[in-house]
Amino acid sequence: MSHRIRLPLIALSVAMLSLAAVGTAAAGMPSYPHQSAGNRGADVRAIQGFLRHHGATDLGVSGVYDAPTVMAVQAFQAAQLLPITGMVNGPTWARFLVRLEPGSSGRAVLVLQRQLNEKRAAGLTVDGTYSAATLTAVRSFQRHAGLPGTGIVEATTWRYLISHFDRPSFGRWLCDYQVGNGLADWGTGAAIGQIEAAAVPVVLGGHGRVAIGDIGFEHGGTIPGHESHKRGLDVDVRPMRRDENQCRWGVNYRSSIYDRAATRALIRAIRAAAPGHIKVIYFNDPVLIREGLSRWHTGHDDHVHVRYCERVYPVAAYDC
Repeated sequence: MSHRIRLPLIALSVAMLSLAAVGTAAAGMPSYPHQSAGNRGADVRAIQGFLRHHGATDLGVSGVYDAPTVMAVQAFQAAQLLPITGMVNGPTWARFLVRLEPGSSGRAVLVLQRQLNEKRAAGLTVDGTYSAATLTAVRSFQRHAGLPGTGIVEATTWRYLISHFDRPSFGRWLCDYQVGNGLADWGTGAAIGQIEAAAVPVVLGGHGRVAIGDIGFEHGGTIPGHESHKRGLDVDVRPMRRDENQCRWGVNYRSSIYDRAATRALIRAIRAAAPGHIKVIYFNDPVLIREGLSRWHTGHDDHVHVRYCERVYPVAAYDC
């Protein structure tokens, strides 16, 4: 598949966006998610949308970082004189960015509207037109992020929006269970996209919905009772029950109601939905441990702990 990437000289405005991104990183601004082959979710859709804006018009917005996406990223990096890695890091994100304001239109506005819908449940019509409703949603997000409510989407607003955590869509595939930490359901775009994708074959296999517990708070930080779960990359999932009622009741691997076959299918689906992006899965069923599907960790008799990772991450525990 070919991707028609325009080959302009790097404009002054693009250079200014890159410098702004470097400056905000130095000031302790949020880091862009490092995305690569095997990732899924809202931020992959943003990458694909930006690539379409920059000329890869035959690339779909699937939310799956597949081989065509790798090729399109490589072509874009070559055109922008960036290292040709096929992975999207901070410098590549910075070159994607497009300044938007009321009156703007096109594929970059589609990226903006999807991000606002996915990260902030803005309920926007995704039509590529910077409408009054889009302006209201942008200003609301800017205030939420502690930024000036200008309605102008420049490098800093993009950085906050892209790095903002996402929340699962609970319904047909996933359900939410609480352990006393409130709405600790937020994770990186990739973590959410990957666990959502994993739930589909589990439900279609007749095992019932996948029950999600703690992931992280909306803006990160330590969750009471958890040493991890502050980076949006750790996801707790209940094991499956023979009565398929894991959305309502928990179970541990020693219980007669525990469904090992369905839990095996769940863990395999989790791994298949995030190739190259699973750091570790903790669950203490000795049979699944012997099969290489999970590892033992204290306190993990009654939930599966999935730790996702990024190909380049500043903390070794989350680096793939």
